[in-house]
Amino acid sequence: MTTEGRGLHTHVLDTLGLAITAGEYSEGSVLRTDEVAQRFDVSRTVVREVVRVLESMHLVESRRRVGVTVRPTEEWNVYDPRVIRWRLAGADRPRQLRSLTVLRSAIEPVAAGLAAVHATPEQCAALTEEALGMVATSRGHQLEGYLKHDVAFHRVVLNASGNEMFARLGDVVAEVLAGRTHHHVMFDDPDPAAVTLHVQVAEAVREGDAERAERLTREIAVGALQELDVLAP
Repeated sequence: MTTEGRGLHTHVLDTLGLAITAGEYSEGSVLRTDEVAQRFDVSRTVVREVVRVLESMHLVESRRRVGVTVRPTEEWNVYDPRVIRWRLAGADRPRQLRSLTVLRSAIEPVAAGLAAVHATPEQCAALTEEALGMVATSRGHQLEGYLKHDVAFHRVVLNASGNEMFARLGDVVAEVLAGRTHHHVMFDDPDPAAVTLHVQVAEAVREGDAERAERLTREIAVGALQELDVLAP
């Protein structure tokens, strides 16, 4: 597929994905491929590729002699990073953020405790480096820089847990953190207490203190939920 073709594919995919996850197409709605091709002025090949991606996310299913049908919400692959991104861009953002933050609060403290046991010296060093990067970008409205270090920090924690299921949640956490930043569900400067907690988690992991690493990470999750009460009630 050419660069132009990929651009058209992405545009159609994002537009339809956003519309479906926002409820503009209700359960059972039928998308006609010829109508979609005409609407976006793209080939049917592009539309078929887009439909295949949406099917892989369980957002739609193709039915013979019916067309492309929107599936029930409970069947969607809600862990797909693109589905998360689309849902965070819609009106249901507060509920989606809370749901994902509760998921993080259940997983990440346990992952941090495991990281304190299993992290390699390289992972400990990376965790410290990203925590210090968060400190360095936590003042002066540097949210994009802060986001980069924040995402990397949590990826290291999940990977260092030694649990491949936790590690696969790295993209999910990245979308949550990016969504908070890009949709302004963050203070102009991150909470200093939260920044300090990240540094302390890195210390606990490096010292092999699993109980402390888990407790501190749970404090981070509680703080994130409290922020949502203020910024996205």
